[in-house]
Amino acid sequence: MRRFTRFKKVLASFITLAAFGMTNVSAQTPSEIRVDYATYNPVSLLLKERGYLEEALAEDGIDVRWVQSHGSNRALEFLNAGSLDFGSTAGAASLIGRINGNPINAIYVYSQPEWTALVTSADSEIESVADLAGKTVAVTRGTDPHIFLVRALASAGLTERDVRLVLLQHADGRLALERGDVQAWAGLDPMMAASELESGARLFYRDADANSWGILNVRTAFAEEHPELVERVIAAYERARAEALSDPKAIQALFQEFTRLPQDVVARQFERTDLTHSGIGNGQRETILQAGLALQEAGVIRRNVEVETHLDALIDTRFNPASTQ
Repeated sequence: MRRFTRFKKVLASFITLAAFGMTNVSAQTPSEIRVDYATYNPVSLLLKERGYLEEALAEDGIDVRWVQSHGSNRALEFLNAGSLDFGSTAGAASLIGRINGNPINAIYVYSQPEWTALVTSADSEIESVADLAGKTVAVTRGTDPHIFLVRALASAGLTERDVRLVLLQHADGRLALERGDVQAWAGLDPMMAASELESGARLFYRDADANSWGILNVRTAFAEEHPELVERVIAAYERARAEALSDPKAIQALFQEFTRLPQDVVARQFERTDLTHSGIGNGQRETILQAGLALQEAGVIRRNVEVETHLDALIDTRFNPASTQ
């Protein structure tokens, strides 16, 4: 009996040590971090081009893997799959991701944009949201344009069931509108600006306050294991954002080079993009909350979901730049 008791104690010790060892391994400094870049996050393009993040991580031998996101939905998928550690989304999309079980935290504001509106062709008879009843509308599900569309429909007493949604990625949505395959499109810059200037597309419904901020998210597990690396990523972002503000022509030129868009299209997008914000807090929370409640009212978010509880879990102010604290 004594031998069996001693055996159990030894076994328990081994299990404890093994668990401790596994914890240490999981918290070891990673060999690389995975960060996205996106045309809807122009600061990320400058950060990638300048190599500020690589410079900040070089002393620890940490590589940076850049992954392009083509929409909030893609960034959320990559974060959920662990293919990204940091991903760019709209704020309302981050909230939906968190509600759906995506373990992320919103830690930084890369822009305050008016990057989405409802768009139709130059010769369309559509003049208002109410005119969308029974019409085909291109949209990328799970993104700010989708959320903007749902809220716009609700403002006119309509729901998604009152229109015919055509699920396409943003660039394909623009193409479908210009080809006449759909009658409206929940647009996203810079494709929306290009469609305005190149094909005469009309932004028939706009609401800057319903655009739910540009948010940088981090996987919750990464933030808990490597808070000092999160701080370094934010510091590198701040360096790039400061450069963008001090030299707007430089970031527009880089954006034009990356997207191969005409200068007037780039200028139109940047007219609608405010880069003066960075810390996340009450302003972002209120905008995202109103978007979440509107989506719940529209039936996109289940009635039994505590939106504010999920929002509180999403927003993480620990890593706000010192200038915003």
